[in-house]
Amino acid sequence: MENRVDTNQALCGHTLQETKIIAGCGHHHTEKATALLSDEHRVIEQVLAVLERLTKRPVAESLDSWKKTLDFIRGFADGCHHFKEEKVLFPAMEAHGIPTDGGPIGMMLLEHEEGRGYVRSMLAALEAVQTEATKQTLLSNATSYLRLLKEHIQKEDEILFRMADDVISAEEQKELLRAFEEHEAQEMGQGVHEKYLAIAEELENTVQMT
Repeated sequence: MENRVDTNQALCGHTLQETKIIAGCGHHHTEKATALLSDEHRVIEQVLAVLERLTKRPVAESLDSWKKTLDFIRGFADGCHHFKEEKVLFPAMEAHGIPTDGGPIGMMLLEHEEGRGYVRSMLAALEAVQTEATKQTLLSNATSYLRLLKEHIQKEDEILFRMADDVISAEEQKELLRAFEEHEAQEMGQGVHEKYLAIAEELENTVQMT
């Protein structure tokens, strides 16, 4: 499987500074819900690159960065991004005849749950990271999460979102974008999306390649 995370910049060629401008639902520069989700993938890839760097460093020296990275993953990658897929995009695709059970949507949902399991294990290990065993648990789950998310993003960008574009009209795509905005306002609150984009930028700047 091709490694989709470049530790210097995202696949599409955007730096995080460029991606930050287009990733927020309330100030997107696209009229397609799938394009916005793909833009968010670029931000997530930036933080995955940070996570990958952290796995190669002594954990005790990077605890704050670990905590911020996991906060971003829970709040943005899962709480914002995956929620919009699960509650807005996937039901729209199913309404157009793309089944959840036994199809690509079902596989993406399973992978979302698998990722949440890795994140829970990382958080638990981080709370007791003083022992060598918990450090290894943290690193093992981080490695598994990285592998999962890289492949998951590729499948969504190259297969699932293209399927969605084939069945969801341009007008309905705009409706989905409005639903994304409502989700962020109701579930996340004012300014939370921007907070996570700032965390991603901070992590990229502080956890540099060695």
